[in-house]
Amino acid sequence: MKELVFLLVFIVLSTAFAFAALIASFICSPKAESDEKCATYECGMKLFSDARIQFDMKFFNYAILFLIFDVETIFLFPFAVNFSQLKLFALIEVAVFIALLAFALLFAIKKDVLRWQ
Repeated sequence: MKELVFLLVFIVLSTAFAFAALIASFICSPKAESDEKCATYECGMKLFSDARIQFDMKFFNYAILFLIFDVETIFLFPFAVNFSQLKLFALIEVAVFIALLAFALLFAIKKDVLRWQ
């Protein structure tokens, strides 16, 4: 029960901190409008073309595959940290998880998603 109270206090305080940061940024931010501030980019570079250009689909496919396998490493990190304490069920679950991701990678290779040309 004591752990749940700490969890509830943590959730309330973190939510309050997030809202306090939003309110402080709204109050402290400058309100002066200018042509440069309302421009498309604030980086100081002059605009040279339209920002709505079409990207090739291969870049999107590589980005999605990167995200998938990046999330895989995030899910496997806790497993690697507690490897010596886990039972057989956890090993089977991780094996199934890696097998599904390997199947997805093989499917992407078979469909020529990773072919650059």
